[in-house]
Amino acid sequence: MSEANDGQWRWDAEYWDELYRSTDAVWSGRPNRVLVQETAGLEPGRALDVGAGEGADAVWLARQGWKVTAADVSQVALGRAAEHAAAAGVPAGAIEWWRADLLETAPSAATYDLVSAFFFHLEPGPRAKVLSRLADAVAPGGTLLIVGHHPSHAERVGHDHAPAELFFTAEEAAAGLDPAEWEVVTAEERTRPAPADGDDHLDTDVVLRARRR
Repeated sequence: MSEANDGQWRWDAEYWDELYRSTDAVWSGRPNRVLVQETAGLEPGRALDVGAGEGADAVWLARQGWKVTAADVSQVALGRAAEHAAAAGVPAGAIEWWRADLLETAPSAATYDLVSAFFFHLEPGPRAKVLSRLADAVAPGGTLLIVGHHPSHAERVGHDHAPAELFFTAEEAAAGLDPAEWEVVTAEERTRPAPADGDDHLDTDVVLRARRR
């Protein structure tokens, strides 16, 4: 995430490619525990993993029997993720690696039994656009899973790291879902230890899980 010359914050390929090149591992290599919890009991089908990064969630989903499309704006991240998948023994073809900027490209409509996006933080206008596209990509009976930092995260890390408008509540994430078309299963806040801190700081995440009717 970086601040452009016009004062707007961006998630762009240049920033993320540079970040992934700068270190051997940006993330832990473990699947997000909310993904594991919230998909328990779901029948594996087609999954879209948005912001796939180094591939931990995509690999875990594939090993549970999902056919995964792993999307990320960074080709460097996707190359690393493919290496991790091969090392984990994921069969060829179980994961499709898709370099995509979802502000520019929409996923196929009504296609996926699971669409998940974790910590995908944009300003309110672009965020609403992307969330609408992700919701449209969920097949009837499928699940939309959105996880992000609560707005209180901005107070903890400071405005220099990210302004508050990049963060959202579960209710804000759900605002664009038509109740006639969607059943909100989970919309709540959850606290967890902040992994980068050496003290007792807690992060508050928002979790939205909804089923398309």
